[in-house]
Amino acid sequence: MLVLNCSMKLQMLEKMLRLSFPESLKVYGAVMNINRGNPFRKEVVVDSWPDFKALITRPQKENEVDDLDHYTNAHAVFYKELQAYQELLENTNAINWGQIFQIQGLQDGICEISRTVALSKQVDVKISSFQMVFHSDPNTLPDVRLQMDPKLTLAYLDISHASLLSKTWSRGGNPRSQKYLANLICCFPSVCVLGDNGYPLSWSLTDQFATMIHGYTLPEHRRKGYSRLVATTLAKKLHSRGFPAQGNVLETNIPSITLLKSMNAQFLPCPFFRVIHTPFHFLAKSHF
Repeated sequence: MLVLNCSMKLQMLEKMLRLSFPESLKVYGAVMNINRGNPFRKEVVVDSWPDFKALITRPQKENEVDDLDHYTNAHAVFYKELQAYQELLENTNAINWGQIFQIQGLQDGICEISRTVALSKQVDVKISSFQMVFHSDPNTLPDVRLQMDPKLTLAYLDISHASLLSKTWSRGGNPRSQKYLANLICCFPSVCVLGDNGYPLSWSLTDQFATMIHGYTLPEHRRKGYSRLVATTLAKKLHSRGFPAQGNVLETNIPSITLLKSMNAQFLPCPFFRVIHTPFHFLAKSHF
């Protein structure tokens, strides 16, 4: 196991990962953030270099950690050989199995290996899958022109909005999610429609893997075109900074799928998997 600390190697890795799209998109986004100031303090672990067969992005070991915070204790994975990935999880300290954490990726073997390795380490796994979407070409994004109420403004999120975002997030509603969202707002691009009271009516933001997340419009302000405006503006902002505009959506979320189709999004053949790992001794306790 090797930790890639050399900036030249990390730049090389970024270029190498482009050759493995779309399966490498999650780790690619994380590596891009590492190479651009590393605001979320991540690092890259590989089984070997330069001919790596498995790669994990993880929180830096020297970070202060909350063992119950699976939002921040997040890893992205890409492998070329499944056996190499399994060995990286089983036989090294690449992962801290004593905490609640998540693994994200776009390859089926991630779920299989998590189940296998977690069982031997007395860890429970919960798997969620989504459709992965990608805006590969900024020129295909629609030119959204919306005549808004003059009292409304198109802006970016502020840390003071984290509480509202947490309450409306399907994965949120607790102090850890609020803290995590506040950190995302501070570190990464976001877009929102602000009301005259200074609070957002519609928004989307970017996570530690350069993925667009938590696109949401308050119920009383829906069907006015705000979601499309916000999502398109954020996608264009990511492209302007050299990032891929990527996101994920539940197959049952028809309104969001309709929105994404109207934005000419590409629905990828590989699903996105999020696997949350919880040591057995935490299962009986509150995680929040």
